[in-house]
Amino acid sequence: MASPFKAEDARIPPAIPLPTPPISKFKIALCQLYVTSDKDRNVAHARETIEEAARKGAQLILLPEIWNSPYSNDSFPVYAEEIDANKSPSTAMLSEVSRRLKITIIGGSIPERSGDRLYNTCCVFGTDGKLKTKHRKIHLFDIDIPGQMTFKESKTLTAGETPTIVDTDVGRIGIGICYDIRFQELATIYAARGAHLICYPGAFNMTTGPLHWELLQRARAADCQLYVATCSPARDSNSSYVAWGHSTLVGPFGEVIATTEHDEAIVISEIDYSLIEQIRTFLPFQRQRRGDLYQLVDVQRLNSTRTS
Repeated sequence: MASPFKAEDARIPPAIPLPTPPISKFKIALCQLYVTSDKDRNVAHARETIEEAARKGAQLILLPEIWNSPYSNDSFPVYAEEIDANKSPSTAMLSEVSRRLKITIIGGSIPERSGDRLYNTCCVFGTDGKLKTKHRKIHLFDIDIPGQMTFKESKTLTAGETPTIVDTDVGRIGIGICYDIRFQELATIYAARGAHLICYPGAFNMTTGPLHWELLQRARAADCQLYVATCSPARDSNSSYVAWGHSTLVGPFGEVIATTEHDEAIVISEIDYSLIEQIRTFLPFQRQRRGDLYQLVDVQRLNSTRTS
């Protein structure tokens, strides 16, 4: 029955019902990698870590943000790879290992070169080794906290223009990269598109990490009543940019299911999608919104319905 407060109108277009996933329970691995200035070493080490996680039963692998390169504006142009032109040893490795091990890989992110532009890009590979989609970081990390942290990704990188959600062998997954997690509108769009899980490879720093990293993950999961997984690089105190670490899996009630500290680690934990419907039944605020007072517009979906 329609809500007298027009809950269904709070999302434009209307929210998509949560789809039945191909699998209800599975293991996810968050691979918190130590990143060096040696790209070949980084790629080889990522391969070894993915293989280890798969041996431990993980069917979904999540890698960190910028795992094949140091995180710096000086490094992005040097380490960038042409993914669309098949000139990307990093993604070629992900394709090969996902096919060989029959696993789904959310490939963290790498610097991508496309024409004269650079992007911070996450590639998703299916169990057949094929590139299912890629997400270019939508919200660039441009901050200035005097005396603590100043970084401007926009000096070298171009912002992506498309929210990214993908159907995989382990469910419907929304993708964000690091700073994207601060924008609840993006997560809400993914929830309205029927996501079971949102994955955020991210490299929060020593200023914002202690205050906001776990807070934002739990907020996105609790607000949307779905799973949120994050993966950070391991901390290198000698790097120009020092990552906070603490890769984490959060459940649909906003609870931390699994996490780690700042050293290199593989966090393996179980995801149980049946808990999403259970939590949404216990706490049915998805059906209690006031569509007569506020609305969130998914511009991309709205435009596609108008042209179809």
